Amino acid sequence: MSDQSFKPYVPPDQSMKEISFKAILLGIIMAIILGAANAYLGLLVGMTVAATFPAAVIAMAVLRPLKGTILEENLARTTGAVGEALAAGAIFTIPAFLMTGVWQKFDLLKSSLLMLVGGILGVFLIILVRRTLVEDAELPFPESVACAEMVKTGQKGGANAAYMFWAMGLGGLIEFFTSDNGIRVIDPYVRAVFKIPGLSRISYLDGDNNLVYKTPEAIKGRMFIESPAANAAMTGVGYIIGPKLAALTFSGGVLGWLFLMPILLFLSGDLGAIVAEFDGNWTNMAVSAYNAQIKPIAVGAMLVGAFYTLFKMRKSLITGIGRSISDVKQVRSGGDVETIRTDRDLPFTTIVLSIVALIIPMIILYNVFTRNIGSALVSALVMIIMGLLFAAVAGYLVGIIGSSSNPISGLTLTTLLIAALMMVLMGQRGNEGIAAVLGVAAVVCCVAGVAGDMIQDWKVGHILGGTPWRMQIGGLIGVTAAALTLTFSLQLLHNTMRIGSEALPAPQAGLMAMMSKGIVAGEMAWPLVVAGMLLGVGLILIGSPSPMLIAVGMYLPFRATACIFFGGVLKYFLDRSVEKKKPSVRGKEIVENIGLLLASGLIAGQAILGIITAAMEGAKISMPESLDNPWLALVIFFILGFVLIYFPYKKFLKSGETGKESEGIEI
Repeated sequence: MSDQSFKPYVPPDQSMKEISFKAILLGIIMAIILGAANAYLGLLVGMTVAATFPAAVIAMAVLRPLKGTILEENLARTTGAVGEALAAGAIFTIPAFLMTGVWQKFDLLKSSLLMLVGGILGVFLIILVRRTLVEDAELPFPESVACAEMVKTGQKGGANAAYMFWAMGLGGLIEFFTSDNGIRVIDPYVRAVFKIPGLSRISYLDGDNNLVYKTPEAIKGRMFIESPAANAAMTGVGYIIGPKLAALTFSGGVLGWLFLMPILLFLSGDLGAIVAEFDGNWTNMAVSAYNAQIKPIAVGAMLVGAFYTLFKMRKSLITGIGRSISDVKQVRSGGDVETIRTDRDLPFTTIVLSIVALIIPMIILYNVFTRNIGSALVSALVMIIMGLLFAAVAGYLVGIIGSSSNPISGLTLTTLLIAALMMVLMGQRGNEGIAAVLGVAAVVCCVAGVAGDMIQDWKVGHILGGTPWRMQIGGLIGVTAAALTLTFSLQLLHNTMRIGSEALPAPQAGLMAMMSKGIVAGEMAWPLVVAGMLLGVGLILIGSPSPMLIAVGMYLPFRATACIFFGGVLKYFLDRSVEKKKPSVRGKEIVENIGLLLASGLIAGQAILGIITAAMEGAKISMPESLDNPWLALVIFFILGFVLIYFPYKKFLKSGETGKESEGIEI
């Protein structure tokens, strides 16, 4: 149901500069940088952060001095923010080609083509349902409304871009002085394997408690302990997702590293021979054992968690599917001729022809993967059907819960399983079948990510009075720029830090790799995966809010989940302090906006400098050795805590928005 009383910030009959060289150029630069930064973040912690807010702040800060209009800022933001969405789709799937052994290094042409087709399809497919979604008064679009309010406030001189930019500098400095590729003054974490006092022997008894067998030698128990990482990006992620979700992620780390790991080390018996293979290093052996035996359990739990997430959203999914079908039928029937500026999309004929044209290169690429035209045609058919379906679903879900909660990993996993089963039925095994499955999943993942981000940005533009077809062109330009450059960032990160290692765990890509290889090639530690699936079922039965997040926490290094939890704790203390002052709605907005800008700046700053230092390492530019002192990490924790609590709280107090009754936000 559309809201007939809605009036955009810039009226439809007002002529205002919108597409300009400076807006497009800034959007392209942001798409490339934010895409690369979020790729690094996603590989590091398995999550990306919606770029709508930081892109909006950067667009205001850069274009305002150049006399840019609000619609130019809107176009630059739309063009730039899509880079993050494409990165989210890419890092969930493209690295899986390496992790399965299908590729030995990133294939520049194939990777770019998968991302480009997925990104462009995402834009075109969501155009088909744009009007219905953005005009539906029943869809709250929480992140879009918040961003539009921030942009409108910024027109009155309320922009706070400085917070984000100096936080970026701080995040970059922390990365430079803690990274192996920078000047490592600070060791960001410490870890060790400790002996648990005492010796134990395991006795096996029959039903009458008679001893049947006792282990011949006493077993020494051990525990792996790791400190939180002094990491600006992880702290920022924990701050943004909040204390509840941060605690859920950390609980996965506790479950895996502090509960299952000691059991693994105890039941493995005498590990002396294995430790000898690791040159006597118990820590390295423990990490290797965790990767081999605990991570498959995490993968099983992730699998159940992903489908449970979709199940919880089943009503919204069914509504979204039904709506997308009816909307496409309405568009095909002709509908009303759009006349006003704020209702004008790209021509329907152009969209349909473009979608059909994009299927052709994918059939060719899938044929290269499978060396079988029949399998290639089936792969392309699954890709376009699931892409059309999940573009609409992702758009609808974003309208309800926002882009940051878009369950694209669950949607992608569904596609992967369908494609994998189709390949098995067609007798397509080995690396060829795995490549086809991952190729289909990669395109659909990019489609879902880009479609969700685009509809969120177009809703912001709808509120501000942007022209749809111009924003759609901006989205296509941003997707193209990100797709043609993102592979270089991925290859650089892989060369210097190795994707799939502790430095860049890439949990979602690991899940996709294990599932595709397990189904198509028949290589999977099924007992451990099934145990993880049963763990996921158990988490559901006890009413866990997010089994998926707990499973991701099990997959990540303990230092990462502990640092994310630290960020969530900071947000908890800030919220408690603010609540004591009885803030108004506006006061809460101020705290949220300043905190979001600071956390986003920390994330972007570390991610960008991480890529720069990786490039320096790739260019054989070595930094001098330094202190590498772990105690200095405490200073970083103090600085991050001070910044993320003090500045939002201080801004809130200065605003005077305290002790007032809650009031609605008018749009």
